[in-house]
Amino acid sequence: MISRRAFLGALGTTVVGGPLLALAERPTGTRKKMAIITTEWRFASHAWHMGDRFLVGYPVGDHWHKPALDVVSAYVDQTPKNDLSRARAQEFGFRIYPTIADALRCGTNQLAVDAVLIIGEHGNYPHNELGQHLYPRYQFFKQVVDVFQKDGRVIPMYNDKHLSWKWEWAKEMVDKAHALHIPLMAGSSLPVTWRLPSVDVPYDAELEEVLCVAMGGLDSYDFHALEVIQCMAERRKGGETGVVALQALRGKAVWKALDAGNWGAGGWDPQLFEACLCRSQTLAQPPTFNQRHPTAAQVRQWVKDPVAYRFEYADGLKATMLLMNGLVGDFTFAARLKGKPELLSTLFYLPPMPNVAYSAPLMAKAEATFLTGKPPYPVERTLLTTGLVAAGMLSLGSGQKRIETPHLAVRYRAPRESTFARS
Repeated sequence: MISRRAFLGALGTTVVGGPLLALAERPTGTRKKMAIITTEWRFASHAWHMGDRFLVGYPVGDHWHKPALDVVSAYVDQTPKNDLSRARAQEFGFRIYPTIADALRCGTNQLAVDAVLIIGEHGNYPHNELGQHLYPRYQFFKQVVDVFQKDGRVIPMYNDKHLSWKWEWAKEMVDKAHALHIPLMAGSSLPVTWRLPSVDVPYDAELEEVLCVAMGGLDSYDFHALEVIQCMAERRKGGETGVVALQALRGKAVWKALDAGNWGAGGWDPQLFEACLCRSQTLAQPPTFNQRHPTAAQVRQWVKDPVAYRFEYADGLKATMLLMNGLVGDFTFAARLKGKPELLSTLFYLPPMPNVAYSAPLMAKAEATFLTGKPPYPVERTLLTTGLVAAGMLSLGSGQKRIETPHLAVRYRAPRESTFARS
């Protein structure tokens, strides 16, 4: 096993945040203990993606890394027929408890673990009238924090994906974490995966317009695409100051916006759109061709249900997120920098099944948070993208109206050092 120093050095981890109050400590030389709180643990679920990394390790560069934590307990909310949690517990020697509190206390009357991985993704949960999947991320967080408050100490946490389907709950989670000095990391694998080419927005650059072309469904992959945009946009001059308005478009309204030709006319920069398609490794093709730029007619033919989120940052930056299922099967980004003739563009590369290697750099960041008590980037990134997903779903559910978002005045400064994976 590599040392903690070598492990963090290999990650290039940048840590942020102030001093922690009543952070649980373990004597030097002893292995830390970890609890996993999840909705379900089955093949291809996020618990499979992430929890398994802490059981069997993961590649870091050219060696196999064994995490410096032992999974000792779990809470699994639902157990479908293809449940893996029981088999994992038997093979790796941890116990599954009937409640979150029991999992954190390992059956005792005091907090007995040093880190907690919260995965509120997948499972049989209802949808509301806007189509939002009512995963219990907020409820899981509340129960964990209740143990912290009753037992008088806190431990680092990672919350998978967006914080909650409800903005007020997401904001409460971040506020509570700050108030109690809980080291809280959250978000998607997209900001930390590999990029082709391996580029980042220059720190303190002036951005005019950004765009992401992506695939996947609403209230799910839109979050990933928004994290793509945000992890790049947050590096701009002045730092993040929030989003003032968002309008979601769907179906024919997207094609009308595509034809508009620019942001002012209700669309987006067509050169940014082209740059994203050029970076894609999954761009759809007509029969017998391997790589040909699609015509406007082909784009309309292949994409049956296009979705766009057009949103405006408080400092004037314009952004568009496009879900183009049928045209692409990956995530690409392009930006126009003020005073620069060339665009900045890249593919956010996601290695395929069965290894899904992109979860390894994400769990490496989570592990670094668990070991140091200092997340590699502010949780406010995910707070803002959480709010954007909620605003997008509200806009679609309100007849694709423009939604003013004064509540998304989220301010933070991103770390200068890039935190994505590099070969």
